This record gives sequence, structure tokens and C-alpha cells, in this order.
Amino acid sequence: MKVLVTGGLGYIGSHTVVELQQEGHEVVIIDNLSNSSIEVLDGITKITGIQPEFEELDLRDNFELKDFFKHHQDIDGVIHFAASKAVGESVEKPLFYYQNNVSTLINLLQELQKQKQQNFIFSSSCTVYGEADKMPITENAPIKLAQSPYGNTKQIGEEILRDTTKINNDLKVTALRYFNPIGAHSSAHIGELPQGVPQNLVPYITQTAIGLREQLSVFGNDYPTEDGTCIRDYIHVVDVAKAHVVALERLIKHQQTSNFEVFNIGTGKGSSVIEVIEAFERVSNQKLNYKVVERRAGDVTSAYADTIKANNILGWTSSLTLDEAMRDAWQWEKKIRKNN
Repeated sequence: MKVLVTGGLGYIGSHTVVELQQEGHEVVIIDNLSNSSIEVLDGITKITGIQPEFEELDLRDNFELKDFFKHHQDIDGVIHFAASKAVGESVEKPLFYYQNNVSTLINLLQELQKQKQQNFIFSSSCTVYGEADKMPITENAPIKLAQSPYGNTKQIGEEILRDTTKINNDLKVTALRYFNPIGAHSSAHIGELPQGVPQNLVPYITQTAIGLREQLSVFGNDYPTEDGTCIRDYIHVVDVAKAHVVALERLIKHQQTSNFEVFNIGTGKGSSVIEVIEAFERVSNQKLNYKVVERRAGDVTSAYADTIKANNILGWTSSLTLDEAMRDAWQWEKKIRKNN
């Protein structure tokens, strides 16, 4: 099938493009390069031996988007990643996040509804659950007030898609709510490229280990967990990418049970901050410079997925371990610092 991947040069997008191509699918990438690099295209090509078609395009530009679909009327499915994703930045720039994450989704859907094939995978997030009442988090957990404008854009995005499928029976949507993607491709040709100071734990760990950051701060060790640090569901980015391929193929085969479905994408297992640090130290054979500091506002004690629905209905399960993810993240960090 021919698949459009928006934001296809980003972190999860690029790994998904690789998995699509390795399954024999033709890929067209749209990316405005605002949070990615054109060099990622070379990395994808090195891994798969195929250079995907790429168009530098901003989804906020309706004219360019209309022109794109005019020349690509044979697309079988869309995987929509293109969005800004830094929680802290979204608090500082809410209007930018609503414009960039919500209006672009609307623009894309307005053009997509003119096409014959309307199979759509939405990049959602476990942030839609807010602070969940119990663990593990199932897809039936209540959608609570978002903790940030970023999280709210994911809630709004799902609402837009759900409402649209009610009146457009041709649109088939699967929203994948993933937890904490980490790691990199084992080839070290593609991986996470955070802009500025990393917002997430693993790139901060690897940047500290490589000497780019002086010290890692562990925000609190007095939580009601075994070692006192927060617990999250860390999943290898390649497993996340594979979930997108499986979900889209299911839509193409008309196997969905409703026009709008949601699935948690995680390992089903929580790991504490200390456990992640220890995994890094195992695979890198070095001690990490870190310090426990005061709790950070907004951090929940624990968040990990119930993956039974994805396992049973999609036939997908995560297979890569925390150690493998930390190993791949470290190999990627060493490579990009060597090249730069």
C-alpha cells in the first residue's frame, strides 16, 4: 500500500517509515523540518535501501496541502505524527500548540475526505488520561482534565476524529495512545534528536553520560514506590513503530469493529527512574552522574499501560527490553556526538 506519513522525519515517524518500508509498503513523507532534520532521510535510506518520497510541506499551508493531494490521489492510508510535542513549551506557547496541532489536523482531514481511501492512524498519547485513578491504565479509563496544552491538543484531536467519523462513514480512524517511547534504531542510523535541553529522561541520561549535561536531576525519591522514584511505561520506539504498521494494515483489511478505535501502546510494565538509570549503567558500563532533588510539579507517581486490548485485537505486543532500548539510545548518542 501507499502510505502518507506526516512528520515522517521526526523521532517516531522516521522509525515507522522504516518499518513500513521493510514490510514492502510505499511511503510518502510530509515534514516541515521544524523539529527534525533532512539528514534523517539518509538514515532511513541506509537502513532500508529505499529512499522514501519526501516533500517539505507545512500542514498549516492549505494551498500546498491541496496541491499535494492533487498529485497524490492513490494514497491508501495516512499516519499522522506532525505536531509539536514538548509539554513545558506548550504551557509557555499555548496558542502556537493549538494552531500547530489542531488546525493542521483539521486541514488534513478536510483534504483527506475528498479521497477514496480514508484510513487514518492518529498519533495520540497517554497524556489524555491525565492523572489516572488506578494502574494499569486501560482504554476505558476516564479522560480527565489535561495537564498541559499539549495533552489537551491530543484530547481535542481525538474528539475531532471521533465526531468526524460519526458523519463521514468513509473515514476509519485508529488512535494509538502510547506511553513513553525511548531508544533508537539498532543500526544507530536514526534516533531521537531533541531540540535544546531534553524534556525526557532518556536523552537527558545519554547527554549527561556523553558530557553534554553536567548532571541528571532525579525529581524526588519519596514517592510511594519501591525505590521512591516515579514509575513510567518505557517502550522501545521500534515496538511503537511496528504498532502503527499493524494498526494501519488492519484498517486497510477492513477489520475494524467501529470507525473510531483507541489502543494503548506500551509494555504493560512500569519502570522507576532509578531502574532506568541502572539499566543504562548496565549497558554502558559506566556510572551516571545524578542527584536527587525536590519533586517536580505535575509529576504523577505512576503511569503504565494495560495492553491487553492491543495484544488481543491488533495482535501486537512489545518485544524489546528496557536494556535493549537503553543500549540503542546510548549507541545513537555516541554516534551523533562523534559526527558533530
